[in-house]
Amino acid sequence: MANSALEIVGLCLTLVGLIMSAATTGMPMWRVTAFIGENIIVFETRYEGLWMNCFRQANIRMQCKVYDSLLALSPDLQAARGLMCCSLALGGIGLLIAIVGMQCTACIHNNSRAKRMVLIIAGSMIIGSCICVIIPVSWTGHVIIRDFYNPLLIDAQRRELGEALYIGWVTSAFLFSGGCIFACCNISEDKGQDRYMYSRNSHYSAYPPQPQLLVQPQTFIQPQPLVQAQPLQRQSSIYSYDSRYPSIRSAVAYL
Repeated sequence: MANSALEIVGLCLTLVGLIMSAATTGMPMWRVTAFIGENIIVFETRYEGLWMNCFRQANIRMQCKVYDSLLALSPDLQAARGLMCCSLALGGIGLLIAIVGMQCTACIHNNSRAKRMVLIIAGSMIIGSCICVIIPVSWTGHVIIRDFYNPLLIDAQRRELGEALYIGWVTSAFLFSGGCIFACCNISEDKGQDRYMYSRNSHYSAYPPQPQLLVQPQTFIQPQPLVQAQPLQRQSSIYSYDSRYPSIRSAVAYL
């Protein structure tokens, strides 16, 4: 029962993380214009995302333009595109596989071992989705901080961390929690089934040793020599045992 509740919690965390990952991928607020130094034009804000650039004027109107060429983008932006798409794919497939292996579903009947293996695979895929989210988000944040303190850049070229980066870090936390729950929620149950538990308060009594039975050596009996049977001598008689009348040979001998 406890494992079923943990699986539902892991499903909710993974679903929320998947939605936030899709929002992070589509949001253009990865890099935001920094208003520092002599830059006093504050009514216009520039956003740079994975797919487009956007300008907002006086918090009223926003205009966006898709990037013209993929090859013209920076290496970190190209890698971020691919990793975020991989994160969405792994998270979606892992979520579907986790639904198949949950105890509250009847997709796999009477095979708890198969269900556990399915959940472990789903948890591994969700953790992989978490890694695919945190790498581009952290890489982009590192590049923004490095360029911000670069003395060779002017103030207009410096950028700040956008809202999409913070959402991405929270997304990775949700996906990591959901993947760990799916991968580890049934390990304790497996160990409990394979291990035999004994009560400490039970009375232990040693099995008393049985006395060994002494076997008396058997005396050797010398075999007696075989006595050959003597052939029976046929005695002549007057009368035959098979008939009440004397036979002819007996009558002749009698005469």
